[in-house]
Amino acid sequence: MKKIEAIIKPFKLEEVKDALSEIGIEGMTVSEVKGFGRQKGHTEIYRGSEYTVDFLPKIKIELIITDAQVDAATGAIIKAAKTGKIGDGKVFVSNIEQAIRIRTEEKGDSAV
Repeated sequence: MKKIEAIIKPFKLEEVKDALSEIGIEGMTVSEVKGFGRQKGHTEIYRGSEYTVDFLPKIKIELIITDAQVDAATGAIIKAAKTGKIGDGKVFVSNIEQAIRIRTEEKGDSAV
């Protein structure tokens, strides 16, 4: 099993969700987060004063999938989230040792 964490722009969430749904991925966790990478935020003017916005709003998607789904899932996320501009985000893939469904106590791939 693998865990995919994707940090994307907020307006791309529906497109990513639809792309994952099309390849049969049913469950995910979505969080509103803030952060910055190479873009280091931006400056804005409010009531005549300029200030720096260091942390930009982002969406973090987390999903646990079988090893066989990894390439399809990462490909779908990248294709749906990509704008070609700085700040599109990142996708991280890591190993999961165990998953247990609380309701039925199923373990492993069947719990996912």
